[in-house]
Amino acid sequence: MRKTTRKMWAAAAGVTGIALVATACSGSDAGDDSSAPSDEKITLTISTFNEFGYDDLLDEYMQLNPNITIEHNKFATSNEARDQFSTALAAGSGLADVVAVEVDWMPEIKQYADQFNDLTSDSVTGRWNDWTTKQATTEDGVLLAYPTDIGPEAIAYRADLFAAAGLPSDRESVKALFEENGGDWDQFFKVGQDFVAASNGVPFFDGADAVGQGMLNQLDAPFENPDTGEIALDPQVQEIYNTLLENTNLSSHKAQWGEDWVNAFQNNGFAVMLAPSWMLGVIEGNAAGVTGWDIADTFPGGGGNWGGSFLTVPTQSEHPEEAKAFADWLTAPEQQLKAFATTGNFPSQVEAQASTELAGMTNEFFNNAPTGEIFKTRSEAISVIPFKGENYFAVRDALSQAINRVDVDQTDDAATSWATFEEAVKAIG
Repeated sequence: MRKTTRKMWAAAAGVTGIALVATACSGSDAGDDSSAPSDEKITLTISTFNEFGYDDLLDEYMQLNPNITIEHNKFATSNEARDQFSTALAAGSGLADVVAVEVDWMPEIKQYADQFNDLTSDSVTGRWNDWTTKQATTEDGVLLAYPTDIGPEAIAYRADLFAAAGLPSDRESVKALFEENGGDWDQFFKVGQDFVAASNGVPFFDGADAVGQGMLNQLDAPFENPDTGEIALDPQVQEIYNTLLENTNLSSHKAQWGEDWVNAFQNNGFAVMLAPSWMLGVIEGNAAGVTGWDIADTFPGGGGNWGGSFLTVPTQSEHPEEAKAFADWLTAPEQQLKAFATTGNFPSQVEAQASTELAGMTNEFFNNAPTGEIFKTRSEAISVIPFKGENYFAVRDALSQAINRVDVDQTDDAATSWATFEEAVKAIG
């Protein structure tokens, strides 16, 4: 699940980096505990962020394992979770027994692999798409985390606002509209310009940076050379930046996850969002009581994957075997299907992805859209998994700030903000 809220990883890494190096050399011995899960009465803690759809599953696990009490710490955003994660990892204490992390953190987590238990086991061999497993595996074959979900992207839209603007509104017609003229990003922005011209002041999308995330997800190596790891911006990054800021008249000028963005769901703040599957639960939660949301089975330029999350078992855990078994259970196909039904987190588990149960799932809030079928199709359209090295998060955060200075804060022009971004990138690399 990407809940990639772009906040200050660079700062957090800068503050905690030295301490992390120190603790990486003197990690806890807890991971050496090879004892099997027992019937001892214990408490396991798990930390997540945003919405993983785990509330009912945690109750179910405790019913299945009456000797285990689960305590759930759910952070409101991934930023908050990441800040606590960085601080506790550096301190050597304070992490939950099972910690949810998102994919953009993985390159840096691999630097501190000895702070996490190896989760390799026969029960999880072949469980996930190879590319998700690779994201969580070190070069010497240590599996640091269990993938919880992936983020195939579709377009979520307000059918009522489309109809009011004189545009097609049923999901098949909207799909056809976005796929005119080759269905690329130019067509996406054209639809936006047509919408805004007739919408009586309603913006088209929530924010330029959010749209930029979908565009960046289609680049093989946006920020770094995969062979060397050195920062090397793909020239298309600046093209994306320019395109976004030439179309800010389509934006509601909201930064994702901010208070204004959350409130905008309740007041017709915008008509369209790029929607990785995990975003469905976010939209439904923020737009409670609002009718008209639907999902179109299409995405500009083909397919894309936004995010994905994982469960780790830090060596700080006092119950690593029980925590590993718990994380294993949460990421089994049956549980991933239940999470999808609850919040839209699309299974990373290949057996779950192929199931007829998934294919038949619908979502009442999104006009009974066949979300299982739609996101299965969208997952099959994913053709690029961008390279993300150690500098990815910091460079992406700097780019996000550059876009938001123009689109959200409106304190800078596009050219000046790009120059500031380039200076920030030089400082990182």
